[in-house]
Amino acid sequence: MSSTGVFEEGRLRQFTEQVFLAIGCSETDAKQAADVLIRADLRGIDSHGVARLSGYVRLWEAKRINSQPNMQLVHETPGTGTLDADEALGLVSGPHAMRIAMEKAKNCGTGWVAVNNSNHFGIGAYHAMMALEENMIGIAMTNASPLVAPTHSIERMLGTNPICYAWPARNHEPFVADLATAAAANGKLEIAQRTGKAIPNSWVQSKDGQISTDPSELKSGGSLLPLGSTVENGSHKGYALSAMVDLFSGVLSGANYGPWVPPFVSFLPVQPDLPGKGLGHFFGAIRVDAFRPLDDYFDNMERWINRFKASETIDPNQHVIIPGEPEYAMEQDRKISGIPLVEAVEKDLEGLAGKFGLSL
Repeated sequence: MSSTGVFEEGRLRQFTEQVFLAIGCSETDAKQAADVLIRADLRGIDSHGVARLSGYVRLWEAKRINSQPNMQLVHETPGTGTLDADEALGLVSGPHAMRIAMEKAKNCGTGWVAVNNSNHFGIGAYHAMMALEENMIGIAMTNASPLVAPTHSIERMLGTNPICYAWPARNHEPFVADLATAAAANGKLEIAQRTGKAIPNSWVQSKDGQISTDPSELKSGGSLLPLGSTVENGSHKGYALSAMVDLFSGVLSGANYGPWVPPFVSFLPVQPDLPGKGLGHFFGAIRVDAFRPLDDYFDNMERWINRFKASETIDPNQHVIIPGEPEYAMEQDRKISGIPLVEAVEKDLEGLAGKFGLSL
């Protein structure tokens, strides 16, 4: 079991910004990229926080991330757009695209932006939650490196392909559903490897299609299972959800899709003769008041949340959790108590500090 150290948010944020500056990002982009990673750690999504930082650096070293991109809208209507991210960090292109979607929503009621030629964008919740600032509903999704086998297959054809919806609320935390369409996010396997733990027997299969509890199974040619794990438990539905994310993020945007999505790790080569450009995302912003008066919506949203939280539970000591509620509570706690990092991640960051002459 790895030991854990605790880091104050500001200290970790400053270090992360300095690393992005060291690879050539502008000050604005470095702050933006760091904010996405730190928000993930604050919300308890440790697999997508600073644990990913060295991976972004390695991709930059492999010339697969452009730290000074010239992002451009290459196709546009009043309510939609397609952004060529110019191989930018997804941590930068994602928020940029979401801002465009929000501006379009202000004028049209809804705004939608597809992104191609991008990279891993961190947690979907970060991007979707941006819309909450304008009392809008936010939607964010992305395709990812192929690690998931479709139902009945042993071949990696899809990514974990997360999707997130964020709904504003008035007197409660917002409703934020951020989920991988695989049985588990790959980051959870990485955490299990770092901490030396086995994984549930519903997450991965071996290269021969046998269920495994080994978090290193993917390194031996295995694959993640779709959400649902087996046909009997609804894996065909998880597969369909993942495929829809891939169609929005890849086929519609002009990015790569399916088995052609570039790997997130620098040691695996990018396939030749790709059908698209880079990795893809899809963002939406929906103005609530384009459908009904805002106060009426908030009244009903509060009633919805209160009724679900008051529903009868199996165990009287438990309560129904509103999506996003645990992450909100974690964020409030970690802003005060600090961000815990397992030993392997701390060593990773120390390596980056040495590489760039920084102090952790």
